[in-house]
Amino acid sequence: MDEETIWGRNPVMEALRAGRPCNKILIARGSRGGLGDLISRAQREGIPVQYVPRSVLNRLTQGANHQGVAASLSPKKYVPVDDILAQAAALGEDPLVVVLAGWEDPQNLGAIIRSAEAAGVHGLIIPRHRAAPLTGTVENVSAGALEHMPVSRVGNISQTLNRLKKEGFWVAGADMTGELLYYQADLTGPLALVIGGEDKGLGRLTKTCDFLVRIPMKGKIASLNAATAGSILVFEVLRQRLQAAKKGRRGG
Repeated sequence: MDEETIWGRNPVMEALRAGRPCNKILIARGSRGGLGDLISRAQREGIPVQYVPRSVLNRLTQGANHQGVAASLSPKKYVPVDDILAQAAALGEDPLVVVLAGWEDPQNLGAIIRSAEAAGVHGLIIPRHRAAPLTGTVENVSAGALEHMPVSRVGNISQTLNRLKKEGFWVAGADMTGELLYYQADLTGPLALVIGGEDKGLGRLTKTCDFLVRIPMKGKIASLNAATAGSILVFEVLRQRLQAAKKGRRGG
């Protein structure tokens, strides 16, 4: 693809802030309030702004809640895994990557990207095949977080995990059969958190994981939405790391 369309005020503004090459911005005629900063920024950067009937945006976004704005820009670029590790090193932090195995729903992908970015995840790894790509829908659901989240696409998840293990990572898999409750596991070191797709789980990847964690369930529903489960887990990692840092400042 030479370009893609994203929509919504936050996603478009975050794309501009991140310096993503933008070809043009479309504004629905009659849109009120909240677009002044976005329009001013686009004009400063020489990005054409076109005012069109709202029906044009409705058709372009297939009826999504576009909030009166859409942008045509270059596709989000995938990065090498090494770039993700380098970012963590530059921050002086133990690397945390989330590995998504078989996620084919763009809504779920966008949701976990939003949570992962908020929790300080350094990057995501997805398979090259049988996985949702980074589309405008993913960008919109992530509320702009995709602009700040490096994503690597690899040919073989197992090989990538084995490589990370050789570089000092622990690999934790999220699975309903996990031997540890998620808050019992030590998630403070270099970590690759592997989360299976909506209906398929981890499959053979369980053999690659160093340990499996599970979220306790008490109700009648046997499992959580993949993005919801992933959000719980990444914020548990953040909690543990903040707690460990606090203890370190106190001298243990």
